[in-house]
Amino acid sequence: MDLRQLTALLAVAEHGSFSAAARAIHTVQSNVSTHVARLEKELGVQLVDRSSGGLTEEGEAAVARARRIRSELEALQSDVAALRAEVVGHVRIGMIGSIARWLAPSLLAGMQERHPGVDLVIVDATTTSLLPQLLEGSLDLAVVNLPVADPEIGAEPLFAEERILVVPGGHDLTFDPQDETAVAHEASFARLAEHRLVLEPKGTAFRDELDRVAAEAGVELRPLAEVDGMMLVASLAFGGFGPAILPTTATLEEPPGDWVRVHVPELLHRDVGLARRRSGRLAAPARALRDLLRELVAAEAPRHPGVDLPEPV
Repeated sequence: MDLRQLTALLAVAEHGSFSAAARAIHTVQSNVSTHVARLEKELGVQLVDRSSGGLTEEGEAAVARARRIRSELEALQSDVAALRAEVVGHVRIGMIGSIARWLAPSLLAGMQERHPGVDLVIVDATTTSLLPQLLEGSLDLAVVNLPVADPEIGAEPLFAEERILVVPGGHDLTFDPQDETAVAHEASFARLAEHRLVLEPKGTAFRDELDRVAAEAGVELRPLAEVDGMMLVASLAFGGFGPAILPTTATLEEPPGDWVRVHVPELLHRDVGLARRRSGRLAAPARALRDLLRELVAAEAPRHPGVDLPEPV
């Protein structure tokens, strides 16, 4: 088993065919086929289905390990360069959408200023999409909803933020039940449960926490629509599709329109953290990015009402 074989297998997995893999790694198709065949012979299994070009179950397992090996090799180069006081290399961080809108511009600018030799990639996705990418090694770090249940992933808290209810103008939830001529700026969970909401799907950290609080209040939240992506949930609420519970960071840049911010006392804060694989050592570019992210959150969070830093340990 050697690196050329693993590189060939990764290229087939990432580009979908032997010919496309050969173009991607600047060789001929026969070389790719030979390297993959030798790897299959050594492992005693078929890794690529020749009829479809897709990976077998054994191939998926081999590719997951090969990605980690590739990541460690890149980290080796970066760490050696860092010993010369030069941080260079690649780093990929995933960020949930509402946080990416807030922190990504400062993160990009800060890395360009401090570490111009680092190629930074930011992946905007949901927590449910980011965690598998973190596990397989295609991401070095991820800013996600907490808690993270996977034992292979460790996470440190970055900040906590309020959850608020955004209601389109004219909706029943905007009227005070005691005085329908007045705008309601507070609603109970029981009243919330009387109406259908735009919610994230069950199984997401944000939704599961809402369902837990609703159960404690003796009610059940009813979806008008279920959308896996907080920024799309926010767009639907601000666009008048229906009420939605949002984290404060989704409302930092308040869009124009006819909508009302409603406080729900039973709603708890959302915890946001920085996640990484427990196994392996962060490469120098990832460590530099982590340190900058901590600094930015510490500097920016106090400027935004409803965003609180964790208590010092």
